[in-house]
Amino acid sequence: MRVSPEASEFVEVFEKKSLPSKARAVIIGGGVSGCSVAYHLAKLGWSDVILLERKKLTCGTTWHAAGLVSEPPIASTPNLYKYSMQLYSSLEDETGIATGLRRVGSLSVALTEERKHELYRQLSLAAAVGAEARKLSVDQLRELHPYVDVSDVTAALHFPNDGQCDPTNVTMALAKGARMRGAAIFEGVQVTGVQTTNGRVSSVTWEKEGERGIIETDHIVNSAGMWARELGSRSNVAIPLHACEHFYMITEPIERLTRLPVLRVRDEQTYYKEDAGKILFGAVELKAKPWGMDGIPESFCFDQLPEDFEHFEPIMVKALKRMPILATAGIRTFFNGPESFTPDDNYLLGEVPELRGYWVACGYNTGGIASSGGAGLALAQWMNDGEPPFDLSGVDIRRMQPFQNNRSYLKERVSEIVGLTYANHFPARQMTTSRGVRRSPIHEHLKARGAVFGEAVGWERANWFAGEGQEREYRYSWHRQNWFDNQRAEHVAVRERVGLFDLTSFGKIRVEGRDACSFLQRLCSNDVDVPVGRIVYTQMLNERGGIESDLTVSRLTETAYLLVVSAFALHRDLSWLRRHVGDEFVVITDTSASESVLAVMGPSSRELLGRVSPNDLSNKTNPFGTFQEIEIGMGLARAHRVTYVGELGWEIFVPTDQAAHVFEVIEAAGVTVGLKLCGLHAILSCRVEKAYRGFGEDIGSGDHVLEAGLGFAVRTAKPGFIGRDAVLRKREAGLERRLVQFRLTNPTPLMHHNDVIFRDGRIAGTITSADYGHTLGGAIGLGYVPCKNESEEEVLSSSYEIEIAGERFAADVSLKPMYDPKSERVRA
Repeated sequence: MRVSPEASEFVEVFEKKSLPSKARAVIIGGGVSGCSVAYHLAKLGWSDVILLERKKLTCGTTWHAAGLVSEPPIASTPNLYKYSMQLYSSLEDETGIATGLRRVGSLSVALTEERKHELYRQLSLAAAVGAEARKLSVDQLRELHPYVDVSDVTAALHFPNDGQCDPTNVTMALAKGARMRGAAIFEGVQVTGVQTTNGRVSSVTWEKEGERGIIETDHIVNSAGMWARELGSRSNVAIPLHACEHFYMITEPIERLTRLPVLRVRDEQTYYKEDAGKILFGAVELKAKPWGMDGIPESFCFDQLPEDFEHFEPIMVKALKRMPILATAGIRTFFNGPESFTPDDNYLLGEVPELRGYWVACGYNTGGIASSGGAGLALAQWMNDGEPPFDLSGVDIRRMQPFQNNRSYLKERVSEIVGLTYANHFPARQMTTSRGVRRSPIHEHLKARGAVFGEAVGWERANWFAGEGQEREYRYSWHRQNWFDNQRAEHVAVRERVGLFDLTSFGKIRVEGRDACSFLQRLCSNDVDVPVGRIVYTQMLNERGGIESDLTVSRLTETAYLLVVSAFALHRDLSWLRRHVGDEFVVITDTSASESVLAVMGPSSRELLGRVSPNDLSNKTNPFGTFQEIEIGMGLARAHRVTYVGELGWEIFVPTDQAAHVFEVIEAAGVTVGLKLCGLHAILSCRVEKAYRGFGEDIGSGDHVLEAGLGFAVRTAKPGFIGRDAVLRKREAGLERRLVQFRLTNPTPLMHHNDVIFRDGRIAGTITSADYGHTLGGAIGLGYVPCKNESEEEVLSSSYEIEIAGERFAADVSLKPMYDPKSERVRA
């Protein structure tokens, strides 16, 4: 592959310009991502934008991309993929450079029953998110792609709007479109550093052919691809990504080869596309080869990596069987080039938490062409407006933890991530690489008692406990997995007796100082100016009334508070807090590692704690929503009377060095009251029964706090908090949708995230989170349904069904928790 002649001529124009000394934004990296950001910033009127490319446009990974574009319904940001397709369709008319976009459609085939189920779930979801898809018979599949072996195909889907494009020309068209609106693009310019002033980007230094200079700017965008991590590290910014080798083959021209749709055979980790009478077939191997452990060479340009046929051979064998025509076709190119991958298979977008004005758009995990059009639009709007245009939490770089920038961690993790691109997206699927990084003080205790661990942002967390002689492994399925009965036993123990959970992975943030109260009053929607010892459930809102954080705030002293947040949201929340400090005198500290949390939950929890502590835990002394300092065994702790399972219970905050002792004391005393060790799967089933919201699933920055049913935690009588005006406007205008709880009347099927909600026979939304309600006797889920100009009675009077892999099941609905709607058990 090479830059087309017209593109080369276009590039020559940029090289004749001199670099300015100031710019509103400097974009680093001239691949498709950087050019998309430049294009969209310029389109928003940011004419003072500069893009700097160290070598030549597209020379990192863009130039050798396969160029597949699609509207995947299961993506974290499907609307951005759809926008990319629309953008690439219009660029030729705008710029005169053809993008090579061909809407040839795509095919996804299943070779197993589990994959068939997943495809049919995608088919259901496609209609809900506006992506066109249809089910194919074997004969229809053969008609659309006569060269594929269909002998073992169990199901097939056709996505007619998918296609392919020329990655180089897409990039050049974006670059030209940016330049037409005033942006300047320079090649052969190496960014050597980013300077800061008072915690904010102030300038970049550059070098070109021995010449050096500086550009003053308030914003930089790191779109440096494989080099993004190293560039970030120079500014103490963590950008966790790592390169892996990516292989594909291109045949010689095949006689009479006709236009074909893109074919994906995910069970064999392969994809195929027809291009100019040839077949390109590539792989996303189950175990990939990391590359560039010692850094990506600065000299790397339009380079290829050494061939490794032994590594590719297993894929080749499958490909020859799947498409027999390849056996007689000559191979023109065996290509090996690098791509960058992130620890969770989602790309990195947004402003980094460490440094104001430092933005990233990178780590696309082989999906850079399909993603970059929409990602460039989203980031440009974010930079322009000061907040994301909609919920981008799935790709927001603030979801990453600092330790994930570790090179050894990344090298091991990305070897697995590549294969997950085409893996079955089973519920509760766990990563197997880079494990054991963060462990609770009682990890070995739990392991010895049968814990089966899952991983959450590095934390090893007990998800369920295996029985005597039971294997301690996941056996994945779309149906009841091998831990279903274990979860039920733990769930029942919490509902009927008492369970013990290790919740040490909670994020814990201490906010203290003279102005701690007034600061938190401004950020929190609820009233946190409460007596010492009180716990307040609240949200932090954005100016649209969307939920930026879901947390509890405990007043430790007159000038100190403890904020408890999700492990996944810790660094996002720290960033939100720190960036909203004005003239207040406050200190914000991450204290997550200083305390462990042992949750004792269930109707017998008071009796159990009474056996290990001399303190009074009665309702009179320690009512719901309060905490007190207590003794447990020979240790000291704080007992927080809160719950996420909907039962009487306490979260016991204990110094890390005393956690093992406190655990042993509670466990020993629990024998007489039926204590059971429980895992995170039991918490999920209990919290869904109680209709407690899950941050990042049911609620997020794009979900209005009132529509999420959390108005009880908002105090509009309190002036001046962020989002108050949006709450008042919504109350006056009325809700457009409501978060509803569903229960399938058939006790057999399971619901999962993204199952489709039907209201009176029409698509109404999707399930945001779900699990099995072992007490309520059926699958339970939460999801938003439209309700504009409707009363609660009208919402509830409709007929509801949930579609699961093409099959619909009747569902009961409620706006109140189906389990203990008056919270009498919680306050017992």
